Amino acid sequence: MGPKQIVAELAGPGPHAIGQAAGSRSADLEKAHRTAEEFEALFLAQMLAPIFEQLGTDPLFGGGPGEEVYRSMMVQEYGKAIARSGGVGIADAVQREILRLQESQP
Repeated sequence: MGPKQIVAELAGPGPHAIGQAAGSRSADLEKAHRTAEEFEALFLAQMLAPIFEQLGTDPLFGGGPGEEVYRSMMVQEYGKAIARSGGVGIADAVQREILRLQESQP
């Protein structure tokens, strides 16, 4: 799912009703935060990938296509770990934009 689809999904059917329970609002905030963090993790993984592409394979572990597959998985996990530990600030901006789009829906 791409960033536009994620934002569209979170934008939902419209703004929250005045009498809606606070629990639902906090669930929306949590969902927006989780989605923004996932977006930041994806972005960071894409930025880290070229760094690891330049590394050769270690003959001790055999190299080959298996190592390339696991390396890409490792880079994805690095992106997730960086995003979970505070990231670089992208998630905060994305979350604000998601919430702004939710509030502006008719």
